[in-house]
Amino acid sequence: MQQSASAEPTHPYEYMIMKRLTFIAALLFVFTSLSAQTEKFQQRYNLLVSKLGPAGVGIETLLDNWAKADSTDEKLLAARFDYYLAKAQSTEVVKKSSKKYLGMSPLLTLKDSLGRDVYYYQEVSYDDELFGKAVKAAEKAVGLYPDKLDYRFMKANAYISYEKESPDMALAYLLELVQTDASRERPWTYGGEKMDDSFFEEAIQEYCYSFFQIGSPQSKDAFFKLSQAMNSLHPDNLSFINNMGSYYMVAKEDYKGALKLYKKVLKKNPSDPIALQNSIIAAKKLGNTKLEAKYRQQFEAISASQK
Repeated sequence: MQQSASAEPTHPYEYMIMKRLTFIAALLFVFTSLSAQTEKFQQRYNLLVSKLGPAGVGIETLLDNWAKADSTDEKLLAARFDYYLAKAQSTEVVKKSSKKYLGMSPLLTLKDSLGRDVYYYQEVSYDDELFGKAVKAAEKAVGLYPDKLDYRFMKANAYISYEKESPDMALAYLLELVQTDASRERPWTYGGEKMDDSFFEEAIQEYCYSFFQIGSPQSKDAFFKLSQAMNSLHPDNLSFINNMGSYYMVAKEDYKGALKLYKKVLKKNPSDPIALQNSIIAAKKLGNTKLEAKYRQQFEAISASQK
């Protein structure tokens, strides 16, 4: 009687290979099922947010159920951050005497009884407990996805909005991020794409600008310290030298100190428009008409050549 072919492996390595293939197949099945499930949560979340906003009724329950399916899903963590940050916010209209407040223009300008302008701004305040939950969601995302700048910037942006005139935590976090960048060998990603070194420098320059725009003494100091840290690591990036010059000119009214830094920029790039324009202003403030005329002539010549 002819024996049927055996389905059992005839060699120990065949058995090991079959076990591995079975394990991989099981993992793929779990991953596919999990992806389909989290995709449904994502679709449901997007629908609710479109109708109710990021802190709408029912969204927290959806996020909790989503976390039971996959607590490490980065889209879940971003959604939880958005939920708690929006939930933490409340707005009120505040009265100020200045034409700018936290870098904002007024919602409304009225006259007081003496005919002076009074400016009204919409200010955002935060519930500390809910804000803390938003930050924890961002921190978890950073821990799970350390190469993604998206979540690091998400946390920095939250700090800046929360702290207003005194961006101490934001500055400390960004200075830490600058040092992290200096010691990294792998490229960052942002929006799912790999970024080059210039992207990081440009992004930090935007944070410098944000600090400057807030306009408080503390935020101007943060502007200088972040610019100084970047300049020490990226001395060929003239933006940060220009920043330090602007700090001396605007925050300290030290026009000689400002000119010294702008000259450093112009030595490397004689046609730098920011350094030239600010040098004209600084020279004028010092009453140095000869130097003012020199820089003005340079600036006008460059402007004419670009037409």
